[in-house]
Amino acid sequence: MTAKAPRSANLRGSLWMVAAMAGFAVEDMFLKAATAHIPLGQALLIFGLTGAAFFALLAKRAGETILHPALLSRPLLIRSSFEVAGRLFYSLAIALTPLSTASAILQATPLVVVAGAALLFGETVGWRRWTAITVGFLGVLLILRPGVEGFTLLSLVTVAGMAGFAGRDLATRAAPPALSNRQLGMIGMAMLAVAGGIILTVTGGARLPDPTAAALLAAMTVCGIFAYNALTIAMRTGEVSVVTPFRYTRLVFAMILGVLVFHERPDALTLAGSALIVASGLYTLTRSRR
Repeated sequence: MTAKAPRSANLRGSLWMVAAMAGFAVEDMFLKAATAHIPLGQALLIFGLTGAAFFALLAKRAGETILHPALLSRPLLIRSSFEVAGRLFYSLAIALTPLSTASAILQATPLVVVAGAALLFGETVGWRRWTAITVGFLGVLLILRPGVEGFTLLSLVTVAGMAGFAGRDLATRAAPPALSNRQLGMIGMAMLAVAGGIILTVTGGARLPDPTAAALLAAMTVCGIFAYNALTIAMRTGEVSVVTPFRYTRLVFAMILGVLVFHERPDALTLAGSALIVASGLYTLTRSRR
């Protein structure tokens, strides 16, 4: 937004952002639970196809072209490739590692985006923000703990997912402006289906979902669609610099769900690393606003 938004708009935008992050955290929870009943690839494939159909319906109702020529433009193909990588690796991380750990590492995405914007697009990033980015990456290392007993190579899957999402966000800058959020949502969900298809091709084992798996998939789809729409509303309601920091509430929701549902117990280093990532991200956003 170019003009300063009213305080009430910023409040509404912030609340929508918190709702979106809660929705994404619950979506991750249902995905992790569903993988106990059906293969991960199958869950992602069903979720992606259902979500893509939903956004295609929204686009059609709005009078938009579903198969817009811009979907095959070079910037969007690059964005879609990063989307597939991010969805694939982060979904694997959710299924194979603690939900709280995967969510904590994901919070470093904005830091990677800021660093990428400086290196790729020549945006000005002062020494203070570079310091904050470095501190944030130290927080990631605290969570990963490479070279010590608690380190697992599976944690690097989350890092790969985070890098994919950061690349997607950077590529979005070059996405054709002719595409609406509904059309971008459709292609994003379609790429989730592609990621699921890749995993399912490798692992196999597709089967008819039992009632429990079907219920989990339905709940995951509803939460995912709600979260995406809430995120869109949030970014269009308040000032970006005011609303964006509330993305970090996803980590709080994820840790609560990890403890209550999956009986995870984040240790002191994981909590300390999470705090460093969030603090450095908030500082980076504050400096960007200035």
